[in-house]
Amino acid sequence: MTPRFRSLRNKLALLFFAITAAAFALIYFIVVPELEQNLEQEQMSDLRRVARGAEPTLETLIGRGDIRPADVDGRVRAAADAAEARLTLLSVQRSEDGTTRFYPLSDSRQQRTVPRNAGLVRRAAREGRSVSGFQTFQGERLGQIAQPLQYGGEIVWVALYSRSFADVAATVSFVRDRVLAASAAALLLALVGGYLVAQALSRRVRQLDRGARAVAEGRFTRPLPITSADELGQLTRTFNEMQSQLLQVDVARKEFVATASHELRTPIFSLAGFVELLQHEELDEATRQEFLETMREQVARLQKLSVDLLDLSRLDAGSVELRHEAVDLSELARSVVGEFTPALTEHDTKLEVRVPEDGLEARCDPERVAQIMRILLDNALRHTPQGTHVTVSANRDNGAAELTVADTGPGLSDGTGGKVFERFYTGDAARGAGLGLAIARELAERMDGRITLSSRPGSTTFTLQLPVDDGAGA
Repeated sequence: MTPRFRSLRNKLALLFFAITAAAFALIYFIVVPELEQNLEQEQMSDLRRVARGAEPTLETLIGRGDIRPADVDGRVRAAADAAEARLTLLSVQRSEDGTTRFYPLSDSRQQRTVPRNAGLVRRAAREGRSVSGFQTFQGERLGQIAQPLQYGGEIVWVALYSRSFADVAATVSFVRDRVLAASAAALLLALVGGYLVAQALSRRVRQLDRGARAVAEGRFTRPLPITSADELGQLTRTFNEMQSQLLQVDVARKEFVATASHELRTPIFSLAGFVELLQHEELDEATRQEFLETMREQVARLQKLSVDLLDLSRLDAGSVELRHEAVDLSELARSVVGEFTPALTEHDTKLEVRVPEDGLEARCDPERVAQIMRILLDNALRHTPQGTHVTVSANRDNGAAELTVADTGPGLSDGTGGKVFERFYTGDAARGAGLGLAIARELAERMDGRITLSSRPGSTTFTLQLPVDDGAGA
């Protein structure tokens, strides 16, 4: 198939043309012949009715010796006029050898050549009832009825009615001509109209194709105009929404790469500087130990940042698999708090655990909840002064299980409460990359939970809410 006929525009135009042609072909080859057949049957029904009415009158002529041929001809013409048909009266003569012959007695048109239709007449005489049929006589299609006429219980005459179907043929020919003319006009209209409609549709499809190619090449265009409420209009609207979301993702990706690069560059440059100092400077032992301690902190920062970046990338890719099972939050809280014993001692922090002794079950992934708790506890130790009191508590509230990490630190400055869950946001760049709370929120939402923050001077509280286990009581 050539490219010309592979285009949507030409395919649709040809489809409209083919549907219209098929519809008119159906009318021409099926409906019109059925119309012709129905008109002929109607004519035959009317002829049959008139023939039955004329039968007694014609039978009274049989056996009368006083009737003249002219009277017979007059009766035949009258019956033919009433039937609006040609009537030929045939005499039945049977020979001794059993042969039956038919001879014309009278014809309504008084012509020598008559439409006998010997087979139809013979059948009527043999069966003793009126029969109908069709014949072409002198180039004209006729509908015929052969009616047997009896005298003394014996069939002696046969009345052959012949009605021309010329008016039926004229009517059908008129309809056919009009159908052909309408077909030509409709096909032309379908071809032109289909082409114009298909061109408009293909123009919109090409517009979407160009937009999709631009997005595939990384070039975001202006939103495409929505000119209708049909399926293509909905597709255009969906494309615009997709492009807007992809643009946001692209901007976020670029910001992520730029911020991650910046976060990685700072500790790497710091480490490079300290390594150079250690290599080329004459340092006393105390200064050397101070540099090594700073380098250790930067390495730990790089390790944490790399782990956080890996977690974020897995979350964005949807490759983090979460289990949903019954978890005892009391036991999990005690286990995670135990991991922070050295850090609490170093930070000179007193940590208080308030969890139900009989346990508190929630429906969640235990490893991810433990990860969130570590993030919240690390955040509490990292951003508060030494000696700050920290409390870990668990309880049930409004049908949800809650795990809370609170501290008595200075709290957050005004306007920062809504930003702490954003990626790379941190109030103190020296103490983190600002990814932990963003990861915690993502994990909580994927377990059908959420994290809320309440902060004021002297108090900061993070609360993790999780759905309770179906089997747990209120």
